[in-house]
Amino acid sequence: LTRLQQEFSLTFADATWLISIFYLASAVGQPVMGKLSDMFGAKRMFMTGLILVTVSCLLAPLSPNYSFLLGCRALQAIGSSTLFPSGMSMVRSNITEKQAQAIAALSVFANISAAFGPSIGGFLIGTWDWPAIFLINLPFILLSFLLAIVILPSSGQAKFELKRIDLGGIALFIISVIGLILFLLSLEATVNWIALGVFLLAGAAFILYERKHHAPFIDIQSLKKNGNVTLVYLQFMTINLVYYCYFFGLPTFLQQAQGYSPENTGLIMLALAGFSVVVAPIAGRMIDWYGSKIPMVTGAALLLIGTGLLLTYDESSPLWLLLLMMSVLGMSNGFNNISAQTALYEHVPKEETGTASGLFQTSRYMGAILSGSLLGILFNQYVDTEHFHL
Repeated sequence: LTRLQQEFSLTFADATWLISIFYLASAVGQPVMGKLSDMFGAKRMFMTGLILVTVSCLLAPLSPNYSFLLGCRALQAIGSSTLFPSGMSMVRSNITEKQAQAIAALSVFANISAAFGPSIGGFLIGTWDWPAIFLINLPFILLSFLLAIVILPSSGQAKFELKRIDLGGIALFIISVIGLILFLLSLEATVNWIALGVFLLAGAAFILYERKHHAPFIDIQSLKKNGNVTLVYLQFMTINLVYYCYFFGLPTFLQQAQGYSPENTGLIMLALAGFSVVVAPIAGRMIDWYGSKIPMVTGAALLLIGTGLLLTYDESSPLWLLLLMMSVLGMSNGFNNISAQTALYEHVPKEETGTASGLFQTSRYMGAILSGSLLGILFNQYVDTEHFHL
């Protein structure tokens, strides 16, 4: 964010659209790709997603302006949106015993990627420049594509049903969320009441439309009937709102307020994601023994404790103290991710895994979008300890 803010002469609020556009496209893409995965087969959609991500990573470094780069980010999000629902569908169809441990194993690899991603990204930006963070993906995508051909289980015949894709609902959802983002970002200066009106009107129209549609983008009636699933989505959105404030806010704070280089900032960020790796297998075993509730409460409690500790951090605090606080937040993420997934699948039929997984990720992305808007408000003028505490 900091490097691209400099490259395209952006305010920090403008730069946060790199977060919002990716997660808005993902929030739309996940449920749609979940349904397409159920229609076309998980393996086909997984490989299609890899191709779309490849195209976006090739085009992004050639961006002539910021708008083009945002378009590449949106395409990248749509492509990556296929991977989670397709992957979860294959897991639930092919792994019938100790499923929580299987999901925990996947979570470990995902968290390892998240742990080393900021560190590698900081090194690449410091030694090369921002295009490298897109190009570095290409060899991994190629390897994933080849492994998918050989290893992933094949699915049945494709059967496309356009009526299952709720284009009207998707359009209203996008308009509503964009209105919300524009309104929130305007709170830092002149309030955009028109954007608030668009959000409320489009949101109300979305709810009414979805209640009547035969194959809704988000099944409002089903969420109303299945209170447990609705609460899992809300809880996951809430914890990700908090967590992503740190995931995106800490690198900005460390570079612009504390003066750390991109390389050193990337190394410091290891504390946040690294402890997720350590905790994920423990959380998986706890779920197998006790169910999802105890690990979920543990994760929420650790997030609360870590947030409270960060309020004691200031310019005179030693680095090791910040690393300790970040490790607590990292552990919370390890518990929260796997326990929320398992809690969801306890209340969802197997045949609806793809769609439910998509909505689960949508709730994560809504939390990320809101965190980006919050950072845009608080960090747009001043990146300092006071605004970090806010």
